Amino acid sequence: MAWIARDNERVNVGTGFGPVGDRLTASVETTNSFLRRVYRTMALGLGVTGLVAMGIASSQAAVEFFIMNRGVMLLAIIAQFVMVFAFTGLLSRVSAAAAAAMFFTYAALTGVTFSTIFLVYTHGSIAGTFLITAGAFAGLSAYGYVTKRDLTGMGSFLFMGLIGLVLASVVNVFLGSPAIYWLTTFMGVIVFTGLAAYDTAKLKQLAAQTQISGDHGRKLALQGSLMLYLDFINLFLILLRIFGDRRRD
Repeated sequence: MAWIARDNERVNVGTGFGPVGDRLTASVETTNSFLRRVYRTMALGLGVTGLVAMGIASSQAAVEFFIMNRGVMLLAIIAQFVMVFAFTGLLSRVSAAAAAAMFFTYAALTGVTFSTIFLVYTHGSIAGTFLITAGAFAGLSAYGYVTKRDLTGMGSFLFMGLIGLVLASVVNVFLGSPAIYWLTTFMGVIVFTGLAAYDTAKLKQLAAQTQISGDHGRKLALQGSLMLYLDFINLFLILLRIFGDRRRD
């Protein structure tokens, strides 16, 4: 996962404002503007992923080149991992425009690997699962935004759950156990629903405590978009295991 690094220095959000009430209002408006930018970019990334996936799945030539060719598909998967680590590692040294290009390149690469689901599941069940995921994600994000609870403790628990999920999934590649398959499925639902709420709360806190204007703010918004994008697509894939209808043709 891509994680937002917390800035240790608090920003004096009261500077330049009038009474306390005005300062608080300005802080809320700044936070909401930052979060709108994050969700807008995440939505555009999901759109790129969906368009690329559908474009490949609807073209026989593209299916043969990207999906039937194991070498190309493996290269796309490796490139995805490289892009995530490169994005996180290079973010502080590149411009916001370069960071945006990296984000949307990653979204397009994900679309290449996602194209396989259109060959496995019916289009109706994919669309239905996407709507379920979108609704659940919106509700969880809303909870993460409005809750007054400190969700910091959830971070360690969810991270350990994510590591366990990855390890169990890798082991099951070799075992092929239906029990482990469904265990990781329901474990994944818990982990990624928790992360959707936790990461939203984390981004809200980041916006309130960190300088989010200018080029620096745009890059932080992009990193937040990637974080929520990863939460969304992983939750979607997990729910597709449960609600997806496999094609019979």
